[in-house]
Amino acid sequence: MNVQTADMAASKATSGTQMPTFFIPHGGGPCFFMDWTAMGGPADTWHKTEAWLRALVSTLPEKPKGIVVISGHWEEPAFTASAAVEPGMIYDYYGFPPHTYELKYPAPGAPGLAERVVSLLSEAGLPARTDAARGFDHGVFVPFLLIDPEASIPVVPLSLKADLDPAEHIAAGRALAPLREEGILVVGSGMSYHNMRGFRTPAATRPSAVFDQWLTGAVESAPPEREANLTAWADAPAGRLSHPREEHLLPLMVAAGAGADSPGAKVFGDNVMMADISAYRFG
Repeated sequence: MNVQTADMAASKATSGTQMPTFFIPHGGGPCFFMDWTAMGGPADTWHKTEAWLRALVSTLPEKPKGIVVISGHWEEPAFTASAAVEPGMIYDYYGFPPHTYELKYPAPGAPGLAERVVSLLSEAGLPARTDAARGFDHGVFVPFLLIDPEASIPVVPLSLKADLDPAEHIAAGRALAPLREEGILVVGSGMSYHNMRGFRTPAATRPSAVFDQWLTGAVESAPPEREANLTAWADAPAGRLSHPREEHLLPLMVAAGAGADSPGAKVFGDNVMMADISAYRFG
């Protein structure tokens, strides 16, 4: 049995417990690994978010066998799973201190799990493929340096689909729901507020709070209503003010879909750079 076949077989094994799914804030650039005063903010700007991310694994029923991360920083014509054995680093941020371009996250990939992801998506009628070379963008490595600093859990990045259709991303999550029974943690990595012109200005304060209240209500509603509400997010109060472009919100749709019929809840919130940000858990 080759490495890919063995890893796929392991990914299909039932763990006996059901993993939750998460939507997490991945912060701004390499924000957890620098003196934030250099960016004009208080030194403790991201401390609460950092502490919550560091504690995430301790809230799980067991250590995951693998993690599928939907990053708001990767878009492809079809849903694309990284099948890299040793994913490299993608420093897709600009203007930060030199040492932040030396961060390394040596978690292994999981080609078999990537194939499992593509199989589940394809069986659901969704376009899907693997990418043998895709590495870890900062929507992956920045939060996971905190979540699993030992880099001991295999990680498979999964792209958004470039048309950014919320219903299709919820459907993709639904297709991935069986992974939860196989010991796989599904994580959407984005931001619940992502208006770059609003951050650090009063323009962020009220819209982010209004949208956060709506989003929390949508997440915490019963699954059929939840999916309908999330699909129509752009019509929500302050929806477009909070997300001029929705790529950082759509990882939530995948996490919610993978949550299937499990209840959703807000599990973290903070005000960062004058904007409310939240994290959500399903199951």
